Amino acid sequence: SGKTVRHYVDLLTDLYMVRQLPPWTVNATKRVVRSPKVYVRDSGLLHRLARIRDPEVLLGHPLCGPSWEGFMVETLLAGLGEEWEASFYRTSAGAELDLVLDGPDGRRVAVEIKRTTSPKITKGFRNACADVGATERYFLVPTETPFPLDAHTQAVGIEHLRLD
Repeated sequence: SGKTVRHYVDLLTDLYMVRQLPPWTVNATKRVVRSPKVYVRDSGLLHRLARIRDPEVLLGHPLCGPSWEGFMVETLLAGLGEEWEASFYRTSAGAELDLVLDGPDGRRVAVEIKRTTSPKITKGFRNACADVGATERYFLVPTETPFPLDAHTQAVGIEHLRLD
């Protein structure tokens, strides 16, 4: 039942096995997803449970994108201070942000995580940034050199996304 699943997910959260990322729900005029997004915090454990033993196999596996997203969420949030709050944003119309980071001095950072070196800005991303009132916009991608996607959005690797 849903109640049993909720109990086990909460237990795994308490044991630091999974992370429940809450939805960003400040804007009540939109139909937003209100249930948390769940990530397995240890991507190595996720790969083991999925019987993925080889990095080459992982690249062609349907879990590659979600695994990358979970790994990037954990890496980014581990480096943030206590003054930051993390959530995600998704509407029924398709506007989505993997991370909405609310920080000091009114900063609201929109982060989309992609496992590609040539990300494309979508209408859903633009709409989501407008909905949440993002003051900064990033695509977190596997790159060593940051590059602009448009006048307001940067594509960066995890080592270049500095929020301090």
